[in-house]
Amino acid sequence: MSLVAAREPFVKAQTCLPATMQPKFPTRTQGDSYGALIPGLPEDLAKVCLALVPRSYFPVMGAVSKRWMSFIGSKEFIAVRKEVGRLEEQIYALITGDGGKGSCWEVLGSLEQQNRMLPPMPGLTKAGFSVVVLDGKLLVMAGYVVDYGKECVSDEVYQYDARLNRWAALAKMNVARRDFACAEVNGAVYVAGGFGSDGDGLSSVEVYDPQRNKWTIIESLRRPRWGSFACSFNGKLYIMGGRSSFTIGNSRFIDVYDPILHSWTEIKKGCVMVTSHAVIDKRLLCIEWKNQRSLAIFNPSDSSWQKILVPLTGSSTTLFSLGVLDGKLLLFSQEEEPGYQTLMYDPTVPAGYEWHTSTLKPSGMCLCSVTIES
Repeated sequence: MSLVAAREPFVKAQTCLPATMQPKFPTRTQGDSYGALIPGLPEDLAKVCLALVPRSYFPVMGAVSKRWMSFIGSKEFIAVRKEVGRLEEQIYALITGDGGKGSCWEVLGSLEQQNRMLPPMPGLTKAGFSVVVLDGKLLVMAGYVVDYGKECVSDEVYQYDARLNRWAALAKMNVARRDFACAEVNGAVYVAGGFGSDGDGLSSVEVYDPQRNKWTIIESLRRPRWGSFACSFNGKLYIMGGRSSFTIGNSRFIDVYDPILHSWTEIKKGCVMVTSHAVIDKRLLCIEWKNQRSLAIFNPSDSSWQKILVPLTGSSTTLFSLGVLDGKLLLFSQEEEPGYQTLMYDPTVPAGYEWHTSTLKPSGMCLCSVTIES
């Protein structure tokens, strides 16, 4: 039990175990290629013991054995953490690099902790990519290589495991693309539209199956669409904003894909030129480029929209990037404002009391953010 309750660094706690409790690596047999999680303990109890360890030790734990690494990186580990009340949320923000060159990821800390930088993402520096969270892991997909211009479009996909603090390459997409929409729906990742390597708008759509590590082309959009974003409601894929070659100006319609029926439908009243968006409690909250001082909230149950005014703090021209933590919306500044305090919107409290400030703040200009549970 010293593995769970140790106050000293985890590595030291391991070396102080009695000889009878030191990890053993039994001979592998067919059907049990990794051996027991903790020799001498029932499997269920061993999983609970590992799930109770503070998350800061996960990378070290993953190095103990392949069995531990496999369990810590699994969906089951998240389920056990949730069951024992140790599941935590953290915001991972993409910020501009030094001198405005490139970008890097960091984890936002609390009052007691500083922001922590992630290891550099593999591959060449890219822009125009999309990000999504799947099974507690961050996926960064496609985009174009900054040093070679927008014609050098990528099909590469990288995954960051927040528990093991490492990057890995996943299967490449079937179609290289940039400036496209993506979202997780029912445990799969969908990407749609964007620009191809020839600069033309795309209508192609594909889906990623994490169990098979494979991308599959599915039913295309009715028209090419780029610069849009996507989200998931009621098991369906919603694509909004951006532009289409079949419309003049920005697209107000919403494309909705049903994975069960394998078909697209359309909702006419959408939003345009969205600079950032987030989903809280089955509602979409977004900020449009033309009005950074108003939240547009979409309710998919009746396809209705409402507006919520954003308090005036700092510069009136501040651009915001949205984040979510514990059911609250955070408005990160996309500009250098030393005195700016992160605005926080709580949709569960009565009107007039929903706005506060938060100490969470990226160390640079926030381009986008995701929330990961572990």
